[in-house]
Amino acid sequence: MKFIRYAKYTGEPADAIDLEELVKRLGDFFLQSGFESQFYGVSQMDPERSMEALREAILRALQEGDLLPENAMSDELREMLNDPSAMNSQAIKDLLDKLTERLANEGFINPQQPPQVTPPPQTSARGQLGQPHKRQPEARFEITDKTIDFLGFKTLQDLLGSLGRSSFGRHDTRDLSTGIESGGVSRPYEFGDTFNMDISATLFNAVRREGPKVPIEITYSDLMVHQCEYHSSCATVVLLDCSHSMILYGEDRFTPAKRVAMALSHLIRTQYPGDTLNLVLFHDSAEEVPLSELARVQVGPYYTNTREGLRMAQRILLRQKKDMRQIVMITDGKPSALTLEDGRIYKNAFGLDPFVVGQTLEEVNKCKRAGIMINTFMLASDYSLVHFVQKITEMCRGKAYFTTPYTLGQYLLMDYMSRKTKQIH
Repeated sequence: MKFIRYAKYTGEPADAIDLEELVKRLGDFFLQSGFESQFYGVSQMDPERSMEALREAILRALQEGDLLPENAMSDELREMLNDPSAMNSQAIKDLLDKLTERLANEGFINPQQPPQVTPPPQTSARGQLGQPHKRQPEARFEITDKTIDFLGFKTLQDLLGSLGRSSFGRHDTRDLSTGIESGGVSRPYEFGDTFNMDISATLFNAVRREGPKVPIEITYSDLMVHQCEYHSSCATVVLLDCSHSMILYGEDRFTPAKRVAMALSHLIRTQYPGDTLNLVLFHDSAEEVPLSELARVQVGPYYTNTREGLRMAQRILLRQKKDMRQIVMITDGKPSALTLEDGRIYKNAFGLDPFVVGQTLEEVNKCKRAGIMINTFMLASDYSLVHFVQKITEMCRGKAYFTTPYTLGQYLLMDYMSRKTKQIH
C-alpha cells in the first residue's frame, strides 16, 4: 500500500518578513537627501534610486537582524546573510527579488523599467549591419504616497512615544464657544451659534413659561445651547533650508528635518483637521512644494536666501483666515543670499553680510506687523548665528530652539502641541 508523508509547510523566508517593519528600516534610504552614503552607494548629488541600490539596502536591513523570524531562517540562510559576499549568492538574490516584488505588490514602491528602444538597422550592399551593444540604463523605482504617509505616521509615533503621555488633538484656549463637546453651563442661543442644543434646559424654559401641558410649545427665547471650549485654528508654513550646508561636515541634517515635517503633516491631518500646513523650500531663491513631494526633495549646491523664503511664507499665510499664523523655520546657517529688485541673486557666504542681514530683518519686521510669529529651529550653534536668531525671536515674539537633528522632532512637536511661551536655548 502506498503512503504519502506530509511535512509542515514553513513557507518562503520572504513571506515571513513584516513589510511595514522593513519599510521603516529603509526609511533613511527612501528619504535620502543627497547625502553621500557609504552603505547604499548613493552619490552625493544623484537623485535617482536604482533597484540594485534598493536590494543592497534590503540586504543590509536583513543583516542587522530581527527582520527574519528564527523559525523561518535556516542555518544555511543565516550563514549566507553573514557572508560579506552575500550578493553573489543566488539564494540571496532570489530572496531580495521576492522582497522587492512584495514591496511593489503592496504599493510601497513603483518600479520603473527603462524604455526599450530598437534602433533601425543600417543596410549595405552586403546586407544589414548590427548596432554596437549599448548598456541598458539601470531599472529605477519611485516611492509611493503610501510609503510617504506610512513613514510620516511612524516618525510621529516614535516622537510622541519619546515625549511620554500627551493629550494632543486640539489647541486649547480660555474662550468658550458652542461646539461639539460640552464643557460649561448652557446659555441662550444666539444667531450664528453651532446648534448644539441643551434639550433639558430648553424644555424646562418652555414648561416654566407655559406651564405643564402637552404639547409643549417652544419659542426662540426658550432655546439653550451647550458651551464648549473654543479650539483655535492655526495656519503654519514650514520654511525648510535646503542649502548645501545641510549635508556638509559629515552630517545629514536635511533627512531628519524632512522626517519631522512629514510627521507634522500627519499630525495636522489626523488630529488638527482645522489647521493648514504648507511647505516652502529656501535656497538661492524660494519655492512652495506640495507636501506629497516632501520625501523626494533633495539639497543642492545652494546658498541661503532666508528673506525670499520669508516673503513666500507671508504670501501664503496672508491668504489664510485662521486665528493663528506662524512660520516654523528649520535651518542650520546664516542668510547668505538675497534677491535684488532686478531679479539677480546677490551671494556672500563669508560671515554675516550686513546688507543681507539688514534686508532679512526688514522682512522679519513685516511678519511682525502682519501678526505672523516665527519659531526658529537652529541646527547649529555658532555665536553669530545665535545672536541673529535671538534678534528674530525678539522682533516677532516667537521662540528659538537651538537643537540637533536628533532632538529636532521632539522640540518641534512639543512647541506645536503645547504652545509654550518660554524660549529653550
